Amino acid sequence: MAIDVVWFKRDLRTRDHVPLLSAILSGRPVLCLFMLEPDRFKQKDTDPIHVNWELDCAIDLSKTLEKSGSSLHFQIGDPVKILEKINNDHDIMRILSHEETGNSWSYSRDKKVLKWCNSKKIEWTEYPNNGVIRRLENRDLWKRERDSRMRIPLNETPTFSKSIIFEGKIPNMGDLNLTPRNLVSRPKPGEDAALRRLDIFLNEDSKKYSWAISSPILSTKHGSVLSPYFTAGVISVRRVVQETTSKINYIRKNRLFIDDYSDWIQSLISFRRRLAWRCHFIQKLEMESNLDLIAQNPAIEEILDRKLDFEKFTRWKEGKTGWPFFDACMRQLTSTGWINFRMRAMMMSAASYNLWLPWRDTGIFLAKQFLDYEPGIHWSQVGMQSGTTGINTIRAYSMTKQGRDHDPKGEYIRKWVPELSMVPTDFIHEPWQMPVSLQELICCRIGIEYPEPIVNELVSRKNGISKTYSARNGEDARRISKKVLQMHGSRSKSRRNIKKNESSIQKKLF
Repeated sequence: MAIDVVWFKRDLRTRDHVPLLSAILSGRPVLCLFMLEPDRFKQKDTDPIHVNWELDCAIDLSKTLEKSGSSLHFQIGDPVKILEKINNDHDIMRILSHEETGNSWSYSRDKKVLKWCNSKKIEWTEYPNNGVIRRLENRDLWKRERDSRMRIPLNETPTFSKSIIFEGKIPNMGDLNLTPRNLVSRPKPGEDAALRRLDIFLNEDSKKYSWAISSPILSTKHGSVLSPYFTAGVISVRRVVQETTSKINYIRKNRLFIDDYSDWIQSLISFRRRLAWRCHFIQKLEMESNLDLIAQNPAIEEILDRKLDFEKFTRWKEGKTGWPFFDACMRQLTSTGWINFRMRAMMMSAASYNLWLPWRDTGIFLAKQFLDYEPGIHWSQVGMQSGTTGINTIRAYSMTKQGRDHDPKGEYIRKWVPELSMVPTDFIHEPWQMPVSLQELICCRIGIEYPEPIVNELVSRKNGISKTYSARNGEDARRISKKVLQMHGSRSKSRRNIKKNESSIQKKLF
């Protein structure tokens, strides 16, 4: 008997899952498939924490499917070979999945699978996933289509009448020969955990969202912290958009009984707007699948000619730059797998303008640190923050100013950089200014227990900005920049404001 195969990728949920619902409605037996691909493990931007997170979410999905009369088939290997075996055993009629906007590797993988399907005369139907529009011909039409998708009614977990039950062993990380680093405060995986986090955020933590989101300290509480769940697809953006809108309407209706209702509404509107920007960024990778490999403006990259200085790169990624606030942020990221949007921008800014490091090397390292690594957002941001797009105002952050703004007393610094735990507040942001006698008294000698600044922050930033602006003035660079703007520029406001919108984009993320 012919079967339908539902291929779960980064959509590890049962709610709002059109491929799953379509397969059930066909009346044929359904085989739910999750593949762990060793070739992916070898990719430079893949880290064991990514695989471990997806595997844990898939295990949670399997438990939910079992309650609905099905199960999840865990397979390790090459997708074409796995599908070939399933077809030999069961006769595949259709493969159903969501469209995936991944890196250049996943794009190539999907083309191989499509070629195999065509050779076997098997229909592979890919359904839209959230707000990314495949084969979009004109960016002017994107927002209207995206917003229309967000209004599609939500679906709950369906019930299976016919299903192929998995009788194999659920693999673990040891079976994959992968050892992830232990993450501090790692979120609980799975669909139900994502829904609980959304409920807590909308009903409590979002009250302070707007003013807390820029802080690496406050954002862990008052940010949505949904990005790891979005990355694994255990919750749909459409569901979050609709529930956010419902909460806004509820507050408006009951505003007489809610303190500070206006600020709360503005925070939720700001959050909903960031959900739209999330789709906007991933759309860039959908339209230009090699953003993880090639700079959007190669002419600018060639002129910049950044070289990998191994010592600077090592100190940057280990959080030993001698800039206290930066080092604290980098150490939080490597320890927890998450940090807020502004600090992510600051990390790329320091690498690109102060240290003059190549965007791809630093981008790959950061991708491996993020539990919520989303290729579309990540590589779009890497290009913007490294100055290689040609259409964005250059944003070069002062690490010292960011520290004074977000950690004035140095409590965050002392938590993540214990070498500085005894440094007085007056010197916490510039410990190299401490008298030698004080350094010796508190056992924090600059250059010994804690490093001297890797470069002069002010001078290096000014030089980096100047050289980057100069690289944009060439005829080839300007010509390519116009094409980049036409393909990827935001249409949310008038065209004369596009550059302004794009340059302030770091304010638009989680």
